[in-house]
Amino acid sequence: MTTLQRKLDQFASPIEMLRASQMGPYQFPIPAEFSNWREEQRAWREGVALMDQSFHMTDLYVEGPDTIPFIASLAINGFTGFGDGKAKQLVCCAPNGYIIGDMILMGLGDGLVNVIGRPTVASWIEFNASISGFDVRCDRDERKLDSDRPKKTFRFEVQGPCAWDMLEQLNGGRMDASGFFRMGRISVGGRSYRTLQHGMGGAPGLEFWGPVEHYQEVKDLLLETGKAYGMRQVGARAYGSATVESGWWGCVFPAIYSDEAMRPYREWLPALSYDGMASLGGSFVSDRIEDYYFTPWDLDYGRLIRFDHDFIGRAALENMADRPHRRKVSLIIDADDAAAVYRSQMGQGPKGKAMEEPSAHYAAYPFDSVRTRDGRPVGVSSYLNFIAPDRTWAALACVDAEHAAEGTELELLWGEPDGGSSRPTVEPHVQMTLRGTVTGWPLSTSARTSYRVGEPA
Repeated sequence: MTTLQRKLDQFASPIEMLRASQMGPYQFPIPAEFSNWREEQRAWREGVALMDQSFHMTDLYVEGPDTIPFIASLAINGFTGFGDGKAKQLVCCAPNGYIIGDMILMGLGDGLVNVIGRPTVASWIEFNASISGFDVRCDRDERKLDSDRPKKTFRFEVQGPCAWDMLEQLNGGRMDASGFFRMGRISVGGRSYRTLQHGMGGAPGLEFWGPVEHYQEVKDLLLETGKAYGMRQVGARAYGSATVESGWWGCVFPAIYSDEAMRPYREWLPALSYDGMASLGGSFVSDRIEDYYFTPWDLDYGRLIRFDHDFIGRAALENMADRPHRRKVSLIIDADDAAAVYRSQMGQGPKGKAMEEPSAHYAAYPFDSVRTRDGRPVGVSSYLNFIAPDRTWAALACVDAEHAAEGTELELLWGEPDGGSSRPTVEPHVQMTLRGTVTGWPLSTSARTSYRVGEPA
């Protein structure tokens, strides 16, 4: 088997390998639209939205008497009181303190957890399980794009200001609204399923899951109950734009491609894994792969760090703690500059990189340069989306703290240098400037006061 390290050895640098990759953006194997993406976006702000999460995420089940101490040894999070019925956003770092990625961690029983999300952290956990000496077993339920085997579970997310009323009707009675990121139960069709409560756009909602054999029966019940509430199914186009809406950095560039301490992992990870094939795109270009890495503080995960246990990366994070850190912000893009990109597609003359609505993503790891209005680099952006309820293009960015105040005027350099790259998702184009104004996240003002209320550490 060819490994990531062997593949890297064929290139002058990790950046050359990632820039040459032909992979496009992360895929969601559901219909692109069920109605139209604008109204599907609007549904989680104004009504009820149904998202089918059954196919695009990796589920890794870790089981054994050492499960909790094993997971804790990889995580910046604290684990006091964690167990069955508890959930948290699991964040893992490399020995150098930079983020490998994040997934959702759920306690499902005595010595049993499920880790859910994009494949990167699942692979890191599996690798460490194989070398750590902890008494644990891993069972990987791969995302549909990477496996012909049926998924083990269905997973549905229901969100929006009318979602809770609909869910209680589906449940046949009141449910406990126990707070953000709390687990509970819902009854659907006479069967009980576990739930995780969270929100998009600040509205109440939850996701729930169960055996994949129940998929169609449960979906039919959701669709029938949702008729009275005007529920809309959310397709891949709208779903992919939710990162900017919620302020979640959905695909963190993992700190795995350099550092000798990570070589054993690169020698274990297959070249055909997600991060072995991933692509790097956008206007931000550096000769140092480390310039693409993030610390937990950069992405607002510093609040999750607990130095009450030993974990990979702890010493590096302790040394970083008092240093200046970047901050995550939203950028509202100037309407005239966005329109200029569209105008450039017509008539004669140079064309800017087309901004596909609603998610202008064309690489697995998009990186665009964020600068001051006089051109000084101050950060990066990884997501550019059109948000229909706000009638604006917006980007999620990570910038130096002195430029993170609400109202700060910055600019995003849109498009790749030298006319674009060789990926099939990139057409010949010129770079164009998008002026942006800093605002907070989540993008919805109401969401900022309610999004993480009651969140566990």
